[in-house]
Amino acid sequence: MYQPAITGSGVFTPEQVITNDELVAAFNAYVSRYNAENAAAIEAGDIEAKAPSSSDFIYSASGIEQRYVMDKTGVLDPGRMFPKLRQRNDDEPGIMAEMALDACRTALKAAQRQGSDVDLVICAASNHERAYPAIAIEIQQLLGAGGFAFDMNVACSSATFGIQAAADMVRAGSVRCAIVVCPEICSGHLEWRDRDCHFIFGDVCTALVIERAEDAQGAYFTIRSTRCATQFSNNIRNNNGFLRRTRPDGTSDRRDMQFMQNGRKVFKEVLPMVSAHIGDHLGEAGVRADQLRRLWLHQANKTMNDFIGRKVLGREPEPGEQPNILQDYANTSSAGSIIAFSKHSDDLGDGDLGLICSFGAGYSVGSVLVERKDSA
Repeated sequence: MYQPAITGSGVFTPEQVITNDELVAAFNAYVSRYNAENAAAIEAGDIEAKAPSSSDFIYSASGIEQRYVMDKTGVLDPGRMFPKLRQRNDDEPGIMAEMALDACRTALKAAQRQGSDVDLVICAASNHERAYPAIAIEIQQLLGAGGFAFDMNVACSSATFGIQAAADMVRAGSVRCAIVVCPEICSGHLEWRDRDCHFIFGDVCTALVIERAEDAQGAYFTIRSTRCATQFSNNIRNNNGFLRRTRPDGTSDRRDMQFMQNGRKVFKEVLPMVSAHIGDHLGEAGVRADQLRRLWLHQANKTMNDFIGRKVLGREPEPGEQPNILQDYANTSSAGSIIAFSKHSDDLGDGDLGLICSFGAGYSVGSVLVERKDSA
């Protein structure tokens, strides 16, 4: 048995940014157009008028100030309201693989590794641009990696579930060096015309190198233990798939083919589930909450994270104990907790403990207990 460790991390951040003010201006222009075009039906009571959004509403509801996207022109076009992403030819790298390559190279550089050192690639993300061949196998080829690769999807918990899978294989000796990569193009699956959710998501890609601790070339984080759980719920759902794409009448503008959630039920049901999950994980690992130096939580909503932090620690988290990147990146699904880890872990010292936790559709929740080591 070998000790698995995170030896490198990387984040690919798109160049384009949409601020709340920009988003609201486009959304409200769409609302004005919709209400004008449907004035008669609205007057007759057949449909409801759409309400405008505001930057204050977005920030108070989520803590989000901006989001990075692969394309902002399509999103901000009131007559379109979804990104313009070029269709790739079959002999070109896919957009997810392209994002992944950047994040993987950064993670490999941090781990002082080459692509040829990798013998497992897991592409763990909420949405994949095709059913097959696996995105992970394409990434494997672009990296020049060996071994094998596969895709996995556990929605916003994809990264932590991927970490557990990779860590287990490193521990067992079936692989020596793995990459868990999370290319998330959430902008392509968000309904930008829905006031309740049009502000939630952004695009990004993260990557982690996981290998035997004995092979680490510098400082690293041992993966002391992992814990995953799922419980079925329809409160967060996306019906976009290869079996159903149209209504019976042949039209395809189906609202349920995009991100949907019942926010109130999610808050009520997920928060206690996650808090109990973390508490149980720490108890099984023999770790007290006051021994944790850092919580890297899924970046879905500031109120949710604040609640979980208080519940786990039994007090208000101190500055730096529970870093948020939500205000800059918005919700990036599986990548959020890994962005927080990548950007807020270098200051920890030898022996410091931290916990990565994700949660989302499924319901799913995954946690990874790590310990900083200065050298192998």
